[in-house]
Amino acid sequence: MYDVKSKKAEEFIDDQEILETIQYAQENKSNRELIESLIERARDCKGLSHREAALLLECDQPDLIDKMYHVAKEIKQKFYGNRIVMFAPLYLSNYCINGCVYCPYHAKNKHIPRKKLTQEEIKAETIALQDMGHKRLALETGEDPKMNPIEYVIESIETIYGIKHKNGAIRRVNVNIAATTVENYRRLKEAGIGTYILFQETYNKKNYEELHPTGPKHDYAYHTEAMDRAMEGGIDDVGIGVLFGLNTYRYDFVGILMHAEHLEAACGVGPHTISVPRICPADDIDTADFSNAISDEIFQKIVAVIRIAVPYTGMIISTRESVASRKKVLELGISQISGGSRTSVGGYVNKEERDDSSAQFDVSDTRTLDEVVQWLLELGFIPSFCTACYREGRTGDRFMKLVKSGQIANCCQPNALMTLKEYLMDYASPKTKELGEKLIMEELERVTNPKVKEIARQHLQDIENGQRDFRF
Repeated sequence: MYDVKSKKAEEFIDDQEILETIQYAQENKSNRELIESLIERARDCKGLSHREAALLLECDQPDLIDKMYHVAKEIKQKFYGNRIVMFAPLYLSNYCINGCVYCPYHAKNKHIPRKKLTQEEIKAETIALQDMGHKRLALETGEDPKMNPIEYVIESIETIYGIKHKNGAIRRVNVNIAATTVENYRRLKEAGIGTYILFQETYNKKNYEELHPTGPKHDYAYHTEAMDRAMEGGIDDVGIGVLFGLNTYRYDFVGILMHAEHLEAACGVGPHTISVPRICPADDIDTADFSNAISDEIFQKIVAVIRIAVPYTGMIISTRESVASRKKVLELGISQISGGSRTSVGGYVNKEERDDSSAQFDVSDTRTLDEVVQWLLELGFIPSFCTACYREGRTGDRFMKLVKSGQIANCCQPNALMTLKEYLMDYASPKTKELGEKLIMEELERVTNPKVKEIARQHLQDIENGQRDFRF
């Protein structure tokens, strides 16, 4: 029985509810009046239910799809403006005891070299990332309680936060590790993590168990209920996601929106971010083995409808996607992207060797961070390295209230400009700096609060004179 507030995975992600939702959407996909009314209502930026969103996703009428895309762009502009938050993944270890059939880290893969960074190697990786200009990381490890215990993750977080190289600093460490206990989530919170990220992979229980035949990740309920335990442990910023292509996209699309609704109803705050990776090639993984892989067109529609359904939530896209694909979805709803990413353990220090033998997946967008920043500037976006909300305590429901009211822009816009200024002063190529300085001057004039504008203007000058780390 479907119960959005239940703490049991099979009840807040109810199989029958998902199947009925998909059937409803298919039966009504030609109901123009109903679809147009949903698109129009979405303009109030209060979101749509999973069933309403499923209907929009099923719509195949080109003119209505165009309207959806237009509304998605409107919503993104209202909540996020033209800011794009930058981050990079940092792989600590690829030791793993799970048997996930889509991941080269699976325990039966005997030819992938297993690596685990020492604290000294983590320092070197952190300095390499700082020297690129990054301020926000997402830590990644395989699931292996002996090789990658929670103590190792916490020590690594402390190491990363402790490195101050030249003008560099990692100001926010997000963590993407296996589902764990309330106590361990409490320890991660005390260590100062930003967002706890965990991908569901697929919400179809039968399919999930087949894809995870061995290891602790096989436990569907324990994995699906992880975010409830994380919030119980005090982590109020959580990030969810699925790996599109493992199961039918319609099922997982509905599932992820039901998960977002559950967190809002049961925990008082929805997900801080939603990630939308697609299955892609890796060491011994061939995407041809996955018949549910989705096209660029379907992927773009998924991004747009998620933006419409949960307008308050950040959306993340990784370097799995090509430059062309990233460009399209940036316009439709994505608010965070990685840049200069390496998905191998130790990949930032050894980048010249191009040793991807320990990589989790192939990177499609292989550009440097500076090239990505320059590209965003040319497209009219503000590459933002801001971490202010996390450090000012604007997390969880406090952050969401500001987002939903539209007041977050009073902080985000000037913070984005100031962190971009830091990047331009410390790391940018001459061309990137030229483009960035021009954009900052133009965007500063769009700050509507006169007091905020004046303070931001002064801080920009202070950064020019060598000071760092200003924030609203």
